[in-house]
Amino acid sequence: MLREDERLDYLLAEDMKIIQSPSVFAFSLDAVLLAKFVYVPIQKGHLVDLCTGNGVIPLLLSKRTKGKMIGVEIQERIYDMAKRSVQYNKLEEQIEIIHGDIKDMPAHLGHSKFDVVTCNPPYFPTPNEEEMNKNEHFAIARHEIYCTLEDVIRVSSQLLKQGGKAAFVHRPERLLDIVTLMRQYRLEPKRLRFVYPKEGKEANTILIEGTKDGNKGLKILPPLFVYEQNGEYTGELKHILYGE
Repeated sequence: MLREDERLDYLLAEDMKIIQSPSVFAFSLDAVLLAKFVYVPIQKGHLVDLCTGNGVIPLLLSKRTKGKMIGVEIQERIYDMAKRSVQYNKLEEQIEIIHGDIKDMPAHLGHSKFDVVTCNPPYFPTPNEEEMNKNEHFAIARHEIYCTLEDVIRVSSQLLKQGGKAAFVHRPERLLDIVTLMRQYRLEPKRLRFVYPKEGKEANTILIEGTKDGNKGLKILPPLFVYEQNGEYTGELKHILYGE
C-alpha cells in the first residue's frame, strides 16, 4: 500500500487516513481551512477540486456532502497517492481522482457542469531557476509553473453552473488580483475571511468564495485565529482539526 517514505496520517475530526510523503507531498492547514469554509450541498451535487494534491479536500468534504466529487492533479506521483487514499477510505463510489492539467478540464469534463469548485492553488509566481525549490514536487505545488492564478479562476468559472460556488485559499497580498480576476470571469465575490497566525499579527491567509453570475454584495466574515498567545491552537482550530 505505502511506497518509499510514505506514511498514513490521521484526519482526526473525520476519522479517516491519508497517504503523505515528506519528500513528495503533505497537505497544509490551508487545505483543511478551505474544506471547512466552502459551501457544499449536503445531499447531492457535483464538485471538483483543482490542484487536489493528495486528495485531502475531497476526503474532508466527503463528511460534509453526499455529492459526487472529482479531484484533478497534474503530478503523477501525487495523483497516485490521492487515488490510493480514496481507495483506502473506501470512497471510490463518491470520489474520482483524475491525472491531468486543470486547463484541459473544461474540455474533458464539460462546461457548466459543476455546483462547486475548490482550489488550493500554487501561491507564488514562478521565480528564476536559482530561487526555485530544488524538489520538483514542492516547486510545482508552490509556484505557478503549470497553472497561474488566472488559469485557476478562468477554469473554475468555465466548469461552474450559473449560481455555482467557487472557493479558494490564497495569500492576502494577492487579494486584489483574485477579486479582479473573479469579476473578470463572472465569479462575484460573496464571502471573505482573513486568517491570522494569532491575535496582534498580520493576516497570512485568505479564504474567498464567489458565485457565478451572482449579485454584488461581499460579506467579510469574523477573523479566524490559528494560535492562542501561549502557542496552543484556538478553540475554533481544535474543533476544525480534531472535532473537539
